[in-house]
Amino acid sequence: MDSLKGLVTAIDHVGVAVPDLDEAIAFYRDTLGLELDHVEVNEGQGTREAMMRAPGDDGTGSAVQLLAPLSADSTIGKFIDRKGPGVQQVAYRVTDIEAAEQILRAKGMRVLYDKAITGTANSKANFVHPKDTGGVLVELVQPAT
Repeated sequence: MDSLKGLVTAIDHVGVAVPDLDEAIAFYRDTLGLELDHVEVNEGQGTREAMMRAPGDDGTGSAVQLLAPLSADSTIGKFIDRKGPGVQQVAYRVTDIEAAEQILRAKGMRVLYDKAITGTANSKANFVHPKDTGGVLVELVQPAT
């Protein structure tokens, strides 16, 4: 296999860097009508994050992930400092993250972690460097079973 065709099943989420998570949740809920699916702290990524979904979504549709830094020196803190709040990543849901990593590495792409890390809701996650994807940080997500 030389592409992720058959491994990518959906756009899992779009990650948005925000300076204040509670303020962002209120905006996405009260202005855009999205519903809060869950909030969690990801110490490994240095974020407090929230998943927002369309009303009635059972958790299988695409989401907006709001990412607030736990500290100014976290990845999201540095992103906000450099670029301001906004879209930080696009995440693709995959059925087999290890196979996806292998295919992308074979294409010469920089997959950021040697092995997938624990992501939101105990998913497996890894990232592809934006210099290899046209300027967009790509996340691969294999949901927890």
